[in-house]
Amino acid sequence: MWLAGGARKVQRLGLAVLPLLFTPLGCHSRYVNATVANHTGSTISPLEIDYPSASFGTESLADGATFKYRLKLLGSGGTKAIWTDARHQEHSATGPTLHEGQEGTLHVELTPAGATWAPSLTP
Repeated sequence: MWLAGGARKVQRLGLAVLPLLFTPLGCHSRYVNATVANHTGSTISPLEIDYPSASFGTESLADGATFKYRLKLLGSGGTKAIWTDARHQEHSATGPTLHEGQEGTLHVELTPAGATWAPSLTP
C-alpha cells in the first residue's frame, strides 16, 4: 500500500516536471543596441541610419546628445549614416557590414570630419 501511494507521488511529480522538458532553455531574441552621438558642433537635422532591411533615425539631434535605438538584424548588408548639418549640407558615412543573428552594441559618433563606427557584436 505504501508503494502505491509513493508511486502516485512520483507520477504527479513527473507530470509537474514534464512541461519543463519542452521549454527551450537559453533561447532569446538577438538584438543590437545602437547609440548615435552627435559631436559635430551643432544640431543635425534630420539623422538616418540605414542597416540591412531597415533604417532608423530622428528629426533632429542636438550637439552633445545621443540617440538610442534597439534593432533586430534581418539579413546581411552594409550600414550608412546620413545627416544634415546646421548649414543644410548633407553628409554620409559608410559603416560596417552587419549579419543576421548578430547581437551586441553599435556606437556611431558623428563629428565634423565624418563618422566613427564602433561595433561590438557577436557572430
